[in-house]
Amino acid sequence: QVQLVESGGGLVQTGGSLRLSCAASGRTFSMYTMAWFRQAPGKERVFVATKHWNTGKTAYADSVKGRFTISRDNAKNTVYLQMDSLKPEDTAVYYCAADGPYASSWSTDTYEYDYWGQGTQVTVSS
Repeated sequence: QVQLVESGGGLVQTGGSLRLSCAASGRTFSMYTMAWFRQAPGKERVFVATKHWNTGKTAYADSVKGRFTISRDNAKNTVYLQMDSLKPEDTAVYYCAADGPYASSWSTDTYEYDYWGQGTQVTVSS
């Protein structure tokens, strides 16, 4: 079992930056592929970024590529999402998710992820 708690959301102006954190419980955090998703009002939850537990490979949605960076600190059981050059269309609730343990590959599909946080609101003003 893994419990996830996000933090770091807030209100920021266009062009600004935020860093989201997701703290995980459990001693096997390093064995989980971690991802971030987001859900805007009235829309489906969509993939943002992921980082594989073993290879360390990352993947990003086209809409955030070059602006967002996912990273993890296994010693702190925490995954981060650094968000730069924010745009109003980045406004959403951001969710942390975990797949595993020992997921063979990463996924952009919500149903592949077994554990979810409660979400943190990010609002980008124009």
